[in-house]
Amino acid sequence: MSRSRILAAVLVLSSNKGDKSMTRKFMIMAASAAALALSSVAFAQQPDHGTPEQAKAMLLKAESAVKADKTKAITMFNNGEGGFLDRDLYVFCANASDGKIVAQGNPNAKQQLGQDQRTLKDATGKNFGVELYAAGQKPEGQITEVSYMFPKPGSDTKPVPKVSLVTRVSDLICGVGYYK
Repeated sequence: MSRSRILAAVLVLSSNKGDKSMTRKFMIMAASAAALALSSVAFAQQPDHGTPEQAKAMLLKAESAVKADKTKAITMFNNGEGGFLDRDLYVFCANASDGKIVAQGNPNAKQQLGQDQRTLKDATGKNFGVELYAAGQKPEGQITEVSYMFPKPGSDTKPVPKVSLVTRVSDLICGVGYYK
């Protein structure tokens, strides 16, 4: 039951001035308590970070977009349009042939566009780009997890633990990562 329906029921019950029974008062209090309890759950804010499930859903959506129109999809990924930039979730892609990065949805990593993915290293020195590239050499549709340190989108550019879900889509390697 929605919050507005519960509150409407409370108002209807409380407007009957002729009946002052304890049962009715109890029902009004119970309905009010339920409305308050449900309102905090129903209107809770979404966390500021994406989940593994949301990352996978975005990756599958990106896969469909690439298959429908590769050029348009890459433009949307780079511009964060079409739902391809959601909090700290975004799409990145590279050519499966030469590793050249063609899409990078993270505003803090746009300098990677045009780079060879295989040269990417994180703050600890881990060459995670080789792992991303290798994941994209597997059969199309197979999703591989790659863990590394990387900055989130936004003003804080400090690298934090990230897990990217990576798959091959036609002649591209695409991924969406979530931050821990």
